[in-house]
Amino acid sequence: MRLRPFCALLLFVAASASSQVPPTAAERAQYAGVFAAAARNDAATIATLGATAGVVDTRDGYGRTPLHVAAYAKAHDAMRSLVKAGADPNALERDRYDIVTIAAVADDVPTLETALAVGCNPRNVTSRYDGTALIAAAHLGHDDVVRALIRAGAPLDHVNNLGWTALIESIVLGDGGPRHVATMKALIDGGANLNLADRSGATPLALARSRGFAPMVALLAQAGAR
Repeated sequence: MRLRPFCALLLFVAASASSQVPPTAAERAQYAGVFAAAARNDAATIATLGATAGVVDTRDGYGRTPLHVAAYAKAHDAMRSLVKAGADPNALERDRYDIVTIAAVADDVPTLETALAVGCNPRNVTSRYDGTALIAAAHLGHDDVVRALIRAGAPLDHVNNLGWTALIESIVLGDGGPRHVATMKALIDGGANLNLADRSGATPLALARSRGFAPMVALLAQAGAR
């Protein structure tokens, strides 16, 4: 059976949910200097090496900075040390991910909070879809991350290049289960636009109905969605 174009798009985007590429074991084994220190959470070595101009924003073969490496490794001391030494907290790697979006996709609230504390902007436009960390987290049903990003001022109604908001992605790329429902509730409570339609003119309420997600339909209807 051939998939309708929209269904094929859903499968493609869902398959790309974890398209971030953390350093492989082989890459980590080859790291030296500040990259190796970032991977092993060695803040003291970073403080020493960071005295050399530009070293904290060098790039590996995949375009990652040491700060990206530290975020993937959940190396919070290293993250703080790198930014203190001058690393750009909003740098994007080859796939256009920043450290907030890396943490959001990993469902890693402690790393997310560290990334925000060192200055990564939750409003950054990231990924091949011109999305945000909030859209990525909503897509995956990472409700704790969604709540943390909303508290940090992430843009609730950013529209990515697919024409979808975080609220829409929680429906069209979600499974209708408890965490996606909790994600939707967080977005509603945060003040997301409930009637912002996709490119075909379908509202979140219509999309939830089309997928048979009764709890989501109920949430949206109760909140006054049309």
